[in-house]
Amino acid sequence: MSPIDTHRPPLSDLETWVFDLDNTLYPATSSLFPQIDVRMRQFIATRLGLELDDAFVLQKRYYREFGTTLRGLMSVHGMEPDDFLAYVHDIDHTVLDAAPRLDAALGRLGGRKLIFTNGSERHAEKVLAQLGLGHHFAGIFDIAAARFVPKPQPECYDLMVRRFAFDPRAAAMVEDLHRNLVPAAALGMTTVWVRQDDHPDSKVVMHDDDDLAHVHHVTDDLTHWLEQVETTPSVR
Repeated sequence: MSPIDTHRPPLSDLETWVFDLDNTLYPATSSLFPQIDVRMRQFIATRLGLELDDAFVLQKRYYREFGTTLRGLMSVHGMEPDDFLAYVHDIDHTVLDAAPRLDAALGRLGGRKLIFTNGSERHAEKVLAQLGLGHHFAGIFDIAAARFVPKPQPECYDLMVRRFAFDPRAAAMVEDLHRNLVPAAALGMTTVWVRQDDHPDSKVVMHDDDDLAHVHHVTDDLTHWLEQVETTPSVR
């Protein structure tokens, strides 16, 4: 864990825990997200009449410029989101293994637990069910709830906080991309970065000159990190 920050509440006193989904609650080495990546490429190629290689270039360009490929497709091409989300999340979720240690760690963790994802609610529900973790979470804030404005745009964080009516200063956010923690820290949330060297977005995960002042805790093993958090009775 990071050195104690006297300006932040102890982890055991936090009232709300906000978790990202993909590549956070399961390892980036899983073969789940690569399936989504391929489905995005196929969708773009079909809808825009492109070769797969050209679709891949466009997919990654929109991801860099707009925060999500979907946001780029909506902004540049006026594409409706529902078909895209249904297609790219039509994948084999059974490649994920149940996570009994994480299940136990979340069970010991005090406070309400939420999912905040740039994906769809249906996808989140399937992932949580496969991991055996769905019963821990009081709500899911997905890209539709965010009005299709993705992390790390500050406005979707404001919407999420208002939706679930919690005090950011008594909350933590857990993410696999540290850039997505910048708005959370600005709101006063305690931030936890799950850093993975083999992350599929390794080129945008970390650069040597990145400012990490917004990251309060760093771990390469979320389950182990949560197991070390001193707990208080759970609030649901």
